Amino acid sequence: MVIRVAGDAAMERAGGSMHANNGAVTVLVAHPSAELYGSDKMVLESAVGMSREGCSVIVTVPTTGPLVEELAVHGIPVVLCPTPVLRKSLLSPRGALVLLRESVAGLVGGLRLIRQHRPDVVYVSTITLPLWFLLAKISRRPIVAHVHEAEGSASKFLRTALAAPLALAGSILVNSRFSATVQEQAFRPLQGRLKVVYNGVAGPPEIVPPREALTGGLKLLYVGRLSHRKGVDVAVGALAELRRRGLEVSLDIVGAVFPGNEAFLDGLHAMVEQQGLAGDIRFHGYQSSIWPFLEQADICVVTSRFDEPFGNTAVESLLAARPLIVSDTSGLREAAEGYRSSLFVAPDNVSQLADAVEVVDAAWRDYRDWALEDAGVAAAKHSIDAYQRAVAQEVQEAAGAPR
Repeated sequence: MVIRVAGDAAMERAGGSMHANNGAVTVLVAHPSAELYGSDKMVLESAVGMSREGCSVIVTVPTTGPLVEELAVHGIPVVLCPTPVLRKSLLSPRGALVLLRESVAGLVGGLRLIRQHRPDVVYVSTITLPLWFLLAKISRRPIVAHVHEAEGSASKFLRTALAAPLALAGSILVNSRFSATVQEQAFRPLQGRLKVVYNGVAGPPEIVPPREALTGGLKLLYVGRLSHRKGVDVAVGALAELRRRGLEVSLDIVGAVFPGNEAFLDGLHAMVEQQGLAGDIRFHGYQSSIWPFLEQADICVVTSRFDEPFGNTAVESLLAARPLIVSDTSGLREAAEGYRSSLFVAPDNVSQLADAVEVVDAAWRDYRDWALEDAGVAAAKHSIDAYQRAVAQEVQEAAGAPR
């Protein structure tokens, strides 16, 4: 069920307040997007976990999308509420005006939403929704913040601006040690207040073992956003280098650009054409399920150029029992460390990525066996049930705290 915020009367016609009358904790979950990438998948698991633990959950997002559909499958209602989401494009005089206009609209809609549903707790997913911290504070609602970002390479001003609203939260969850360190260094009052809860990551319906022999060429797979930050062009460059070295290899790319970044995709296609790789690279766009692609892949590559708070895609590769080559940086290191089937390479380094592919190719049987062993280790470390219980417990404890 989706309810659009259009005024109290319209909301009454759509079903009225969803505040639980049976003593259950009512949680309003605020999230910045309705896609199904890293943090979107985590807010889905958080909402489902709260619901399974007896909470009455309402999710609010600015726009509709595949996340809304997934929440509906689990019977979790969604309210569309215009809310400003902090992006780099807003860090300009013109962007500031847009941010101000969106903040005014979000303030009105957000306060109406809280008044309508009277949540016991407001769960703010990501630090890109500063307005929701203010809305919850004004409404005297306990706040549980869940941080999925770690802009360690950003300016001191930006890191402080993003981290400061967290001080309004009674409970702060982070998805990695790296993310915790970035927030604490950005805003000292947060030191000692952050709790690490590693992402729960769902595995495939069943593990399809890697191929015993690499007949017909090596198959690489990239899954994730298509952007300069994520380094998918580094994977394309590595493929070109491997072809020059005489290795038979192909690359499947699963993912899409974010709205407004279509020029990057155009440039990526142009790069493929210029390198003469049109027959070796397949673009699949956004896919609701990545498991069929992992089943067909031999090696997964995670090529981020910059700091990442964590690496859901890396964990998904491990869960699917596929050898993994990943950028040796920040939260990606934390997600993939301790696994024999993982190789780390310097970010933005085409040659090292190509070298690592050759290492796996030369010792394929070893990496195949190690990947199968690592799948079980990753499943235990990133249990969905454990993640859901941890988040639900934090929310329930916050509901009992003094306002």
